[in-house]
This record gives sequence, structure tokens and C-alpha cells, in this order.
Amino acid sequence: MHNRADWALALRRILEEELVGLVAPGGVLAVARRGESGWQCAVAAAGTLEPRLAEPNQAEPVTTETIYDLASLTKPVVACVALGLAERSPGLLNEPLATFLPQLAAQPAAKTNLELLLSHRAGLIAHRELFAPLKTGGSVDYQASLELAADSFRGDFDAHPSQSYPAVYSDLGYLLAGAALEAYAHKTLEEQVTELAKSWQLDGTLTCARGLSDAATVAPTEDVDWRGGRVRRLVHDENAFALKGPGLCGHAGLFGDAACFLRFGATLLDCLHGSGPLSPGTLSRALTPRPGGSYLLGFDSRSSEGSSAGQRFSLASFGHLGFTGTSLWCDPRSDVAAVLLSNRVCPSRDNIAIRGARPRIHDRVHRLCTETSGSN
Repeated sequence: MHNRADWALALRRILEEELVGLVAPGGVLAVARRGESGWQCAVAAAGTLEPRLAEPNQAEPVTTETIYDLASLTKPVVACVALGLAERSPGLLNEPLATFLPQLAAQPAAKTNLELLLSHRAGLIAHRELFAPLKTGGSVDYQASLELAADSFRGDFDAHPSQSYPAVYSDLGYLLAGAALEAYAHKTLEEQVTELAKSWQLDGTLTCARGLSDAATVAPTEDVDWRGGRVRRLVHDENAFALKGPGLCGHAGLFGDAACFLRFGATLLDCLHGSGPLSPGTLSRALTPRPGGSYLLGFDSRSSEGSSAGQRFSLASFGHLGFTGTSLWCDPRSDVAAVLLSNRVCPSRDNIAIRGARPRIHDRVHRLCTETSGSN
């Protein structure tokens, strides 16, 4: 990738005007566009790791190397792990959950298949507080939690594995899919993502809390009393924390830097051009629109109105959001990828200003990439 200094200056200005102090203490914005000479990219940072204290210079500044809790940006990475396995084992995504986790055979969701779990059409409810015992000093059993997740079904208990339900965004579906992938590959998700990052040449940080180096600068997230205060260097998502601690769940648990995740987005666009680690057919099928909602396999699509991607990313765009204040959007028509990382939940998730800021940021980023020419 060829770095563009002019884009970096513009990105920093966008962060300062749209995000810092309003949406989050600070953040990092990264963009890339494919041109005739290859990928052009830029990364910029602004703001601080935490809300500014009485003395502004007491707050540590964000840099382009700052690592953030990616939250649900974990999901497209896990989906790509599944797609890679499916290329080597055709039919894998059509297998029901009980094939991988026979201990869940008596649960209502046992017959649903991996593809439906990964596209939020498995008939599961959106969320369940599997972590609840931790709030009162209790413990959480992993196997019992999987059973509860698989019991969180809202449809016909006698459903055929291929039956698709209307889309309901469900962390529980990805939690179960992640457990299934671990059982199938006989490897932890952490190990599988590490292998993906290496084979996809995603230089930088893409790891769970266990893999964070002692020297890494990691943005904190929320102040949570039952977790001892401000959450630092541990996953913000409560269910992921309860079930895997410093490890990785299918729905959350990854940490990363913006440049690394930008390469993930650019590599996805490379795949559609036939020059990436997934075949164009495999990724295109995952990105095929599905009835009952905007969710694709591993990603969301850009809706015509009210999308977090704004209005300039084409309707062919795909991406994902993360609860902590992160996002990825890729536009295959203009070959643009954009990553926004922030800790908008610091100090509290009650700040929802990011909902209005995201579309503006993405519109400005897309305009920057498509209305400038030349390279540095």
C-alpha cells in the first residue's frame, strides 16, 4: 500500500471535527482505495485514550498504533475463518449445529446450520445475559452457557436445518458458530484467527486479550462497577468475558489496530477481484442479499436509508459495526475500504452520539478517496 500524507491530514481533521470529545475521547481512522498503481492508503489518529482530566496534558494521546477492542468486528473475521474452512470442505456451512456439538442435540437450535447462524437467520433471540452470575459474585459454566444459548430459540422447534428465519441480529448465533468451528477444527478460535492473519498477511495486531503484548497501548472501554471499574486490556462484551476471559468468542473478543484491520478490508476487496485468499465465488455467495433483512453471511449490507455507511458508499457495499465504537465498510464499486476505531463507550455506553457521526464520517471519507487523484 502507498501512503498518502494529504489524506492523513484530512482524516485527522475529520476525527477532530466529528469525533473527538463529542463521540469518544479519541479514535483512529484508516482508508484505502485501489488505483491503477495499487492500493493508496492513509491512517490518522486524534484525541486521547480516555476523557481529558483537569490537566489536558495528563491524558495520553491516541496514535495510529493504538489498539482498540474491535467488539463485533470479530464477527466478519470469524465468518472468514468459516468460509476458508468451507472452501476446503464443501458442504460444511450446511451442517447443523449438532454435527459439531452433539452435546447440544436436545436443544431447540441444534438443527440449524452454520450458514444460518453466520447470517443471523437461525431463529435465535438477539441476546441473553449469560454473564449474569458474575454480577453477584457467582461463576459461569461454559458448557451450560452453550446450552442456554442454543435454547434461546424463537421459532419452530422442529425446523429443518435449511429453514431461514427473518433476520435478527444475534450474538448468540455467533457464539454458537464459534464453538462449532473450534470443535470442527480442533483448534481454538484464537489459533484459527492467528492462522488467518498470517495467511492473509495482516501485519499488525489482530488478537484477543491474551495475545496483547505488554508494550501495546490499548484504549480502555467502559466503567463497570461489577468488573472493578474501567475495563482495560480485557474484552468489553460481558458474555465473551464470562465465557472466555482473555480468549476469543465467535461474537466478540478481538483487539486490533486500524492499519491491520484496513488490510483485512482491502483483502476482502482483493478477493472479489480474484487476487485474495478466498475465491471470488466464495465471498460473493457470502455477500449475496438474503430475504428477511440486510444481514449477509458475516457482514451487513448498506441499506438505502439510515445506514451507518452514509449515502456515498454504494448499495453494493458491505461492512460491520462494533458496539465499542468501531466499524468497517468496503465498497466494491469504487474499491474503497474504511475503518473507524474508537472507544465511544469510555466512560459510558450511554453516549450514543456515534449514531449520528458515523454516516457523516463515512461520507467525508468516501468523498476524500474518490474526489482526489494522483499519488504520493
